[in-house]
Amino acid sequence: MSAASILRLEGVSKSFRGLRAIAEVSFAIEAGSITSIIGPNGAGKSTLFNLVTGYLAPTAGEISFKDRRITGMATNRIAELGVARAFQIARPFRDLTVFENVRIGALFGKAGVRDVEVTVRRSLQLAAIAHLAEQPANTLTVGQLRHLEVARAIATRADLLLADEPCAGLNPTETAAMIDVLRLIRDSGVTVVLVEHDMPSVMEVSDRVLVLDAGALIADGPPHLVASNPQVIAAYLGTPDPSPLPGHSP
Repeated sequence: MSAASILRLEGVSKSFRGLRAIAEVSFAIEAGSITSIIGPNGAGKSTLFNLVTGYLAPTAGEISFKDRRITGMATNRIAELGVARAFQIARPFRDLTVFENVRIGALFGKAGVRDVEVTVRRSLQLAAIAHLAEQPANTLTVGQLRHLEVARAIATRADLLLADEPCAGLNPTETAAMIDVLRLIRDSGVTVVLVEHDMPSVMEVSDRVLVLDAGALIADGPPHLVASNPQVIAAYLGTPDPSPLPGHSP
């Protein structure tokens, strides 16, 4: 693994009863970057996150984190190494405050000495919800819950954050706020990999974009190049029919 790489997948595949959900995917994630993984529904994006975080074991291939093989390792052990995941649907302890929810995250995660209170306050600042610290989780909006989910994840003192559709369902103002948070987290030293369907957000925040289709990696590069890739356009939109519509001239 390159000294600049924090995560590497080599020939990773995953099959379910003969159906191949991930097909020999290989890539390395550069430390200190924001990488987006995109693709149509059913492309294998969530399966890939599940493989990296230990919810699933690959059928073939190797996964390494910071030069350590984590293939098939238990989820809690991967978290102790410094990998965290923020889920699309937040499931906080709704009767606890925002601070208390994030504090639970700070009690787990990466192994080593920790100052829980300092970690919580730093996580709240990075996720832009410090002003909500004493508010009960059951009073938060959808957008605020998304920020809480991110705060809980980074409170584990992760080196790598996997964010599952952090901008899904957010309005433009909320989306802009989430993009700012992802950049703050990256600038704090945490590498970010996100699965996202909101293409304007992907284009704005990503240093690099990986595209999955039917479990295979079909494109990898800077956002502007990936967006103009004919194979990517076909995967998202289908190949246009050149014949004119009935009653219309070409």
